[in-house]
Amino acid sequence: MEEWNHGELDSFLIEITANILKFKDEKGEHVLPKIRDSAGQKGTGKWTCYAAQEYGIPVTLIGEAVFARCLSALKEERVVASTRLTKPQVNHNEIIPDKRDFIKHISKALYASKIVSYAQGFMLMAEASRKFDWNLNFGAIALMWRGGCIIRSRFLGDIKKAFDKKRDLSNLLLDDFFAKATADAQTSWRVVVTSAIRLGIPVPAMSSALAFYDGYSRKVLPANLLQAQRDYFGAHTYELMDSPGKWVHTNWTGKGGRVTSNAYNA
Repeated sequence: MEEWNHGELDSFLIEITANILKFKDEKGEHVLPKIRDSAGQKGTGKWTCYAAQEYGIPVTLIGEAVFARCLSALKEERVVASTRLTKPQVNHNEIIPDKRDFIKHISKALYASKIVSYAQGFMLMAEASRKFDWNLNFGAIALMWRGGCIIRSRFLGDIKKAFDKKRDLSNLLLDDFFAKATADAQTSWRVVVTSAIRLGIPVPAMSSALAFYDGYSRKVLPANLLQAQRDYFGAHTYELMDSPGKWVHTNWTGKGGRVTSNAYNA
């Protein structure tokens, strides 16, 4: 992991994680395995989730990080569940034949996931900036985080460059540098997530990052079914592909009336 801190993952959190992994106590034993696996939280992640829901921005990674802490806090229940619920019966060596290669895959998957997390964070700030007319300078914000902040990293310089090139950039993923970075990491990203699934290892933030990437890069999503369901059970209406802005209702059961609307925003 120390090697990661000399490349694209160079950051304060990678640095301290490497130190934690190798730290030993006075008995010469690693400290990390002795720490109870029940994470606390002060609330900043929850506040971010509240804001994301308020402004309708999919900040999925921070949300998953918060929920992962909540899950970890269910220590006693997890101990019981570990004896009752089945786990995958797989050959680890078959899934990960070469550990060194897999570690390289992990570093690329982590980098891609990190890009998505920052992209979501800047999406949230952009929406707040529009709502409150703040006119935020996102390049300057990225640069500010490089000084004395726990998320400081080399990576922030690349974010500044992206916003310097295009101040109104709608999403970091659309910047040439980050589009190429995620494309280059995509194979490793999928290898790590699918391997974790096969092994029964939870990687909620990383898998959520990949799901966001796949969803964001799709021209068409299956949300049309959601709209049809909402209209069926609640007459919430929906738009048609060829007439956006016109809201219509279908009489799905043959009972009741029909409604149309040009103003209703479901």
